[in-house]
Amino acid sequence: MSDPATSSMDILAEGNSERREHVIELLTKAYWMEIETVMSYIANAVNPDGVRAQEIKESLEQDIQEELGHAQQFASRIKELYGVVPGSLAFAAEQTFLQPPDDQVDIVHVIRGVIEAEQGAIEHYSRIVEETDAIDPVTQDMVIEILHDEQGHKRLFEGFLREYEALGLA
Repeated sequence: MSDPATSSMDILAEGNSERREHVIELLTKAYWMEIETVMSYIANAVNPDGVRAQEIKESLEQDIQEELGHAQQFASRIKELYGVVPGSLAFAAEQTFLQPPDDQVDIVHVIRGVIEAEQGAIEHYSRIVEETDAIDPVTQDMVIEILHDEQGHKRLFEGFLREYEALGLA
């Protein structure tokens, strides 16, 4: 016989199916955010032109692999929680701010788009951390680690933006 106090903390317990479904919904949104970010980062790591674009492109190349890894972590956790990782037909793009600029030397547009994407991730992942508190420490720990990465990405691109502003280019 299971201890009721322990089972209330176990997200996999039968009695927690509603809470588990909610966590799966949150993780699925996070999964799609990462997948969309990967697509946009690929475009923004290839399209920009100009002398100043190289550092941004290289940084995005590294971030692509991290963001893809995050998507894979979210997918694995969805499966562990008895969910189903959605296929591409369930995808709906939302990141208008990360679309490649018409002017391919507009690096500031790319930088600002990255900052906005990272801020959106930080806000959503912070919500997951709050909502999994005391019910799903495994998901919470995983998301805290990913949140750390996203904060680092945002901070790096805020530094790029400050540099462009100091040079009068933003």
